[in-house]
Amino acid sequence: MTQPDTTTTPAPFAATIPDHWQRMARAKGYRITRRGADRYRIVLLCECCGLGHTSKRNVLMDHTPVCPHCVRARWQEDATAAGLEWLGRDPHDPKRGRYRAPCGHEVSRQFELIKRIVAGACALRCETCQRTKEEAEATAAGWTLLGPAHERGVNYRRYRHDCGHEQEIARVNMRTERVSCAGCGVCWSASPSFIYCMRFKLPGLRPLVKLGFSRNPESRMNWQLLRTPDLFEQAQPSGQILRSIQIRTGHLALCQEKKMHAALRRSHPGSVVPAEHYGPWLNVKSEIYAGDLEPVILDMLDRLDPGAPAPD
Repeated sequence: MTQPDTTTTPAPFAATIPDHWQRMARAKGYRITRRGADRYRIVLLCECCGLGHTSKRNVLMDHTPVCPHCVRARWQEDATAAGLEWLGRDPHDPKRGRYRAPCGHEVSRQFELIKRIVAGACALRCETCQRTKEEAEATAAGWTLLGPAHERGVNYRRYRHDCGHEQEIARVNMRTERVSCAGCGVCWSASPSFIYCMRFKLPGLRPLVKLGFSRNPESRMNWQLLRTPDLFEQAQPSGQILRSIQIRTGHLALCQEKKMHAALRRSHPGSVVPAEHYGPWLNVKSEIYAGDLEPVILDMLDRLDPGAPAPD
């Protein structure tokens, strides 16, 4: 037989509220409306938000009570200012809140971190979107993202290569595709590579061209050569790959590129641009030529044999 529910709300403690308690409460921004369930508790009405909460008497006497409703309102305001939707407190951590990010995913963050986002000191990074991004980077390089690294630092991830070998690799290397598999032994010297010609437009300079080789010319230009990430906004277009020819191996590409540079320096010594001219914008100290050599370099690439050494 079901027993009747005998649970009742405790009646307020029957006692008067001393005047000096009220004076102390008003000095701290509250008003005592009644006694609590026992002689140690009181109910405070916040003069700021007009809502009440139960507090211990010694908190009022020895400290300044904190209104939970005002605190929650500030959390909600911070969430809105940070571009997030407030979902409530994190049930597993009193220092965290639950938020809905602009991407639609739910995230848990410390309240202080949200304040830093509002101040512009940092930005929110959604774990779900970040995982998707890292998976795409790994797939583009021929790897599969497995998860965090077990033996390396936070900047490393664990990946599985297409050959089945698992390896911990720095994420920046995976993102720029500057990585080799320790299992199948495929490294830059054995992998196919490209000899490329790039054109650069830098502030205050006439167009420049670069002849070089790389396993990934796009990564080489965007992640290694350009010093500042906002360079593309300064003079469109600032960097452009004019042509790239795939060579059978990286070692062969290196040999061919060196012979091409030697030929250019012999035939066009006046077109070699000193490093101090482009140093503030390009992270390289040589192999940069004046723009008038662009048709010459493109012609050399057109005549290049991708599987044989370049002629002297």
